[in-house]
Amino acid sequence: MKKLLIATVIGALSTTMMLAATEAAAQTTTATPKKPAPKHKIIKRKANPAKEAKVDPIPEGSEHWSCAEGMQFDLKGDMARDQIVTVHWANKNYNLPRQTTTTGADRFHDAATGLDLVVIPTKAMLFSDKDSSRLADECKTVAMQQGAPAPTQANALRAPAAGASQ
Repeated sequence: MKKLLIATVIGALSTTMMLAATEAAAQTTTATPKKPAPKHKIIKRKANPAKEAKVDPIPEGSEHWSCAEGMQFDLKGDMARDQIVTVHWANKNYNLPRQTTTTGADRFHDAATGLDLVVIPTKAMLFSDKDSSRLADECKTVAMQQGAPAPTQANALRAPAAGASQ
């Protein structure tokens, strides 16, 4: 009888162990599912040069203006006599036509781009009409930093003509 009892216990244990082993195997296969194969291959493309920002060269013969907060721009043209000056700002060239003012300041403004350059005897300021912001302030040339007035039309009219008798 003891032999029969021992055989029954061993049979029960072996069946339980077999069931546990198959359950563990089933859990490991469901716990780590295989990654599905990608349906399409991802192709990395080069950047489109047409979509990249255009960078205009600084115009030859332009004068450099240094501004507060590290800002700067280059200006090509004679503010005392030219009706259109070229301002190189943020890697782009802007042709700004002269605007008449009643204050004596020189103002060059392009309504299409919204860029507005105002020059008074002590400094120049660059504005954006698009968001009504001041882009650059306290802008001066090297000569202005040494005490010379801005090269404005009003200052050119006040200056005595070269070689004129007094």
